[in-house]
Amino acid sequence: MAKATGFLEYNRENPQKLPPEERIKNFKEFEILLPEDKLIKQAARCMDCGIPYCHSYGCPVNNRIPDWNDMVYKGHWKKALDLLHSTINFPEFTGRVCPAPCEKACTLSINIEPVTIKHIELEIVEKGWKEGWIKPQMPVYKTGKKVAVIGSGPAGLTAAQQLIRAGHNVVVFEKSDRIGGLLRYGIPDFKLEKWVIDRRIEQMKAEGVVFETEVNVGIDISANYLKRTFDAIIIAAGSTVPRDLNIPGRDLNGIHFAMEYLTLQNKINAGDNIPEEKRITAKDKNVVVIGGGDTGSDCVGTARRQGAKSITQVEILPQPPKERTPYNAWPTWPRILYTSTSHEEGCERLWSLSAKEFIGKEGKVNKIKFSKLKWTEPDKYGRSSFEEIPGETLELDADLVLLAMGFLHVEHGKLVNDLNLKTDERGNLIVDKNLMTSENKFFAAGDSVSGASLVVRAFNQGRRVAQAVNDYLK
Repeated sequence: MAKATGFLEYNRENPQKLPPEERIKNFKEFEILLPEDKLIKQAARCMDCGIPYCHSYGCPVNNRIPDWNDMVYKGHWKKALDLLHSTINFPEFTGRVCPAPCEKACTLSINIEPVTIKHIELEIVEKGWKEGWIKPQMPVYKTGKKVAVIGSGPAGLTAAQQLIRAGHNVVVFEKSDRIGGLLRYGIPDFKLEKWVIDRRIEQMKAEGVVFETEVNVGIDISANYLKRTFDAIIIAAGSTVPRDLNIPGRDLNGIHFAMEYLTLQNKINAGDNIPEEKRITAKDKNVVVIGGGDTGSDCVGTARRQGAKSITQVEILPQPPKERTPYNAWPTWPRILYTSTSHEEGCERLWSLSAKEFIGKEGKVNKIKFSKLKWTEPDKYGRSSFEEIPGETLELDADLVLLAMGFLHVEHGKLVNDLNLKTDERGNLIVDKNLMTSENKFFAAGDSVSGASLVVRAFNQGRRVAQAVNDYLK
């Protein structure tokens, strides 16, 4: 283990960030890596806790966190990188965008600040790139088997890399114009600059993965073509159908889904020539974001960088407490109030409101009417319910409305319908214990199976489905 008394000697030190007034001038990342001497002290805080809940409970990919913390403390960076890559293919992604459930499950977080696990992970992999340790890994032999991966998000990329290294021939089909899925177009550049993705894509190409963009599987190529051509097919298309808000005035101009908004800005950042009439901009507008999750927060940060006049984020749930409640004990995820970096940049947050009507003028939205809600006190299981407060309403000025209320399920397009794939009551694809769908040799992983979830969970499913496909092909 790392230094036995480190957690007593050193306090947690977070990486510095550029001040809000500086970082909102562009869409670049703004977190600054800790110097190596300070990072070693942070790794030294990892205590000999006996049962590492960070690894066994908090981390969906079961990262070997205490082990690579120990290696960082001792200066064995290459070994730390090997340990990190043994459980996750792309730690530079999670080191930037993961909400770090591992830290919430860290034993230290019972009563003090947890180990800076997420940042240590990022620094390990970035040192690996800097030192030239991360190179293409070629298979020992080729099997001659062909695998198609549909979707190039976190689950699809992970599955593709694992299978190419197992010796199979892998083709990744992506309906967008660039590879990366949610990583490319769903996450703003200020959280994940896209050269980070491109760097890994080049590694995967060198390993032999073939990428086919602008291919809508089911339309451009049929299910029968996939059956004839490939020995196994993985559906990793993600949960892309957004939750809508069907209230009066929904057809007014100026109301957009969050992913449409974020995708357009990422394309502009990439240099795409988007005509002015197709752009969605918050400049000099009163922006209302409906939905209090990470996607809503990303909309806030994007709107601030576009020069919004005002930004309000609205949530139907009540404002969470600042500290854990008795029914929300460690090591479970703390249901407390979080303030993201985007919130720090300027945003009003409102709670316990339910949108009732979009109000417009000349075909464009300019206000939203909300009803105020009263929530009951949580029961012993943390459950509560709400009711509208009679006569209590609120109107907000809104020139741009962004719907960030989550996603329902994978798109039930031509591929799913032609194969007649079975889905559950929520619309997600049903798979067996080997992650195979109701159609032979068609597997599924990631959000298409579990519904919208964390990037790190998609990485875990990508590895699981790759192992299942490898076993099937053997």
